[in-house]
Amino acid sequence: MTALREAGILGTGSYAPERILSNLDLEKLVETNDEWIVSRTGMRERRLVAPDQATSDIACEAASRAIADSGVKALEIDLIIVATVTPDHQVPSTACILQARLGLVNASAFDINVACTGFVAGLNIARSLIAAGAYNCILVIGAETMSSIVNYKDRGSCILFGDAAGAAIVVPFAGQGKILDIHTGADGTGGMSMVVPAGGSRKPCTLEAVANDEHKLIMKGNEVYKFAVAKFRDLVVEQLARTGYKASDIDLLIPHQVNLRIIESALSRIEIDPARIYINLDRFGNTSAGSVPLALDEARKAGRFQSGSLVSLVAFGAGLTWASTLIRW
Repeated sequence: MTALREAGILGTGSYAPERILSNLDLEKLVETNDEWIVSRTGMRERRLVAPDQATSDIACEAASRAIADSGVKALEIDLIIVATVTPDHQVPSTACILQARLGLVNASAFDINVACTGFVAGLNIARSLIAAGAYNCILVIGAETMSSIVNYKDRGSCILFGDAAGAAIVVPFAGQGKILDIHTGADGTGGMSMVVPAGGSRKPCTLEAVANDEHKLIMKGNEVYKFAVAKFRDLVVEQLARTGYKASDIDLLIPHQVNLRIIESALSRIEIDPARIYINLDRFGNTSAGSVPLALDEARKAGRFQSGSLVSLVAFGAGLTWASTLIRW
């Protein structure tokens, strides 16, 4: 029996669009104000794609930067995994669009829909495939144009979301970014707490559905809040229990940038120094599958962790879904 291979992250990249939607801008769209948004979410602004940009465009930017950062050649990449709930089209997959645009002719390609959990889930899939020897160089991307499904009439949800993409190159471990632990999970009984009702086979996107805004995201805020606080805490505690590390061993915890109140509430029950929690939601909002890879790339390039650092990634989202990864950088 062939021994399983260890996997590592060789390079990262990210991209956020230039257009800024501030809290003051939102005041002009819905009944809200800057103080209300900041006090409840910690968010001050978020990025939105340009009118001619789609998910594949921002994903392409992030992927190109990750490829350049890693130093791998295009022909070496043999799989592309794109995590998104806002693909360019239902068919073809955004991963296949990127394969053509980036010239990754030797790569297989597919999308996954795991909402905000998407990138971490994709990273865990990549680690497993590398371990099994099925692939040798995997491009994992989390990318969202949440502005395409956000209902800007709903002040409870439209204040939260922005657009962004992040990417990583996963290869057999060669001295950097060793993936030590992975975990994923789901609870479909809570799936309807976040849903876009129309646009699928259950309810096609008819004129009536569009008139009723059923092609936009509907979120039950209280249910999502309770789930996120509990699951965030559990993910960190269970990861430490599996690996034998203590909270004080974590050099940097990068959570899904969901909401500052959720993060603070969860971490109040975990003994991790707040200075070791990476937060950028004040500038980007919740970018769903783009959230964790954007924060990972930004934190890495800002020097928030170095070689040998222990980095924890934690995500949770619609489905309901969750995932965690522990990396020895």
